[in-house]
Amino acid sequence: MKAIQVIFLALLSALAINAQVIRPGKCPQPAVQENFDTARYLGKWYEIQRLPHAFQYGDCSTATYSLQSPGVVGVFNRELLADGTINSISGSATAKDASEPAKLLVSFFENAPPSPYWVLSTDYDNYSLVYSCTDVGLLHVDFAWIMSRQPTLPEETLKELQNKLDSIGVTVDKLLTTNQDAAYCSTTSQ
Repeated sequence: MKAIQVIFLALLSALAINAQVIRPGKCPQPAVQENFDTARYLGKWYEIQRLPHAFQYGDCSTATYSLQSPGVVGVFNRELLADGTINSISGSATAKDASEPAKLLVSFFENAPPSPYWVLSTDYDNYSLVYSCTDVGLLHVDFAWIMSRQPTLPEETLKELQNKLDSIGVTVDKLLTTNQDAAYCSTTSQ
């Protein structure tokens, strides 16, 4: 039993060091986008804000979704790191249950378990609000992204999406704003 406690504390410490957003209790189960249309969601999205996490730390972040095969969405994420290099990763996403197509599972590594990718809200043409959560014992780790089809998003829309996150208990004051300045991000479009 003592070994489990040590492992749990080590994991918790690692998450805290990496500025993850850790909350008490199990993951919330928020409502997702009704009648989600995967085909309309495909294409390029610009990250506007996100919660901090260990696997993403650059700016000019984009996510591009494409149809890989029936029921499988290709995922291609890019970001510009502080040293000027471009970091990218490819993966795939599938709906666990066809009756809830907005609840996707995304995988980036062959032997790693998939992670939830829940589209809470989107109008397909302007904004998307994505939430993910991982239970860690008696705690959970929140992940959230506010994205746009353009490098900017109207302040009113941003506030509406932040309010939706707040309503499910997400710590919105921890959201980081992603630099999408055209001049700064010009190297990512080459």
